[in-house]
Amino acid sequence: MSDAVTLTVEQAERLSLAVLEGNGFSHDHAAAIMRSVVAAQTDECHSHGLYRLIGCVQAARNGGLDTHAEPEIMDQAPAITRVNAHKGCSLLSFEKGLPYLIEKSRHCGVSVLAINNSFHFSALWPEVEQISAHGLVGIAMTPTHAFVAPAGGSKPLLGTNPIAFSWPRPGTTPYTFDFATSVIARGDIELRRRAGKTIPEGWAVDQTGAPTTDPAEALAGAMLTFGGHKGSALSTMIGLLAGPLIGDVLGHETHAATEDTPGNPHHGEIIIAFSPETFLGADAQKHLDHAEELFERIIEQGARLPSQRRFEARERSRASGVTIPKALHDELTALAGV
Repeated sequence: MSDAVTLTVEQAERLSLAVLEGNGFSHDHAAAIMRSVVAAQTDECHSHGLYRLIGCVQAARNGGLDTHAEPEIMDQAPAITRVNAHKGCSLLSFEKGLPYLIEKSRHCGVSVLAINNSFHFSALWPEVEQISAHGLVGIAMTPTHAFVAPAGGSKPLLGTNPIAFSWPRPGTTPYTFDFATSVIARGDIELRRRAGKTIPEGWAVDQTGAPTTDPAEALAGAMLTFGGHKGSALSTMIGLLAGPLIGDVLGHETHAATEDTPGNPHHGEIIIAFSPETFLGADAQKHLDHAEELFERIIEQGARLPSQRRFEARERSRASGVTIPKALHDELTALAGV
């Protein structure tokens, strides 16, 4: 018996909606979440793909998010839009706020979308790529719960605190990166735990502060930042920009919802868009073309641009479907009641 199941993209979409709507999510929230997890699965980013549906359902069952919350949009300033997610998932708030972000960036040259009081679990590249698809440059940052020790420390204080960037490129895929400021995404450690695999040294420490290769000990202990003090400083910056700057909490002030307590899993996200056309006027295309020289010189050295593997995986998935472990498929179909 095969230990994997292959689904068409359309089947993955239907299964995701069935899981979410079958567990109390409104259609709008379910559709926004579906678009994100299917995009990640299509790009073969398993840690942020269909596996994440389980966490969404668990959080909802534990009272950690409002599955019917209506995002409240506030026109804060000429270049600033705020969205109060009202303890709902951040993805619907992003989709509701995106048109304001685009319009204001084209008017002012730069624009900020601040999402407050949201439940966030998703990859950031689908968001910044939606921005670059409009010919804009996009940056997104968000804190997470305290999973990561600061450089020189041994106790969780910082989040995995990801940052994503997308630069539009004429006639081809954008230059995009999306990475955690921890050595690895927490979801990758969880997937290794579920698969009974170890993790490399240098990813995490256990509860005593000792290095560990056991994913369960890593999840109970503290993850580490990439690049030592450099990753630690970047993580702190993200926590400040997507926290106090937009009137939201710091990552260590949030806690996941459990069966015993609804916790406080809500925090902020900051998204920034730049309009080359507004910055540069009639010269915009000339300077965008000039930027291509940098990408060409990277490729000439035999180096790979960030996200190139994702874009290649996207094409494979569209043609051949997405493959997930059978155990995960069984768990999802049980949640969906099919």
